Formats: sequence, C-alpha cells, structure tokens
Amino acid sequence: MQTKTKFFDDMSQLMTNAMGVAQGAKDEAETAMKGLMDRWLADRDFVTREEFDAVRAMAQKAREENEALKAQLDALAAKK
Repeated sequence: MQTKTKFFDDMSQLMTNAMGVAQGAKDEAETAMKGLMDRWLADRDFVTREEFDAVRAMAQKAREENEALKAQLDALAAKK
C-alpha cells in the first residue's frame, strides 16, 4: 500500500510541475506575441486615436473657415 501512495504522490508532483511548465510557456508565448505585434504595428505607421481625432478636428475647422470665406467672396461678388 505504501508503494501505491508513493506512486500517486510522485504522479501528483509530476503533474503539478508539468502545469507550472505549461503556464510558464504560455506566459512566454504571450509576451513574445505581444512584442511581435507591437513591432508590426509600429512598422505600419498607424496613428493613435488621439492623433486621428486631432487631425479630424483640424479638418472640420478648416472646412468651416473655407465655407465662411466662400460666403464672404460670394457676398463681395454680388455687390459688384
């Protein structure tokens, strides 16, 4: 009976160690994949959401200014 208990204790320890190794491998793979994705995205020159929103706001302001200037030009042309 003592040998069966020792066998199960050894198997339990082996499985515990295997799970620890598997978790470590998973963490390492996730870290490597994240690094790879970060490098890939950096190489693509994508803009951040904040940069996109800032440029969008500038474009909207320029559009509004152009419309106001066009209205002024139309008013001046109508006076002639």
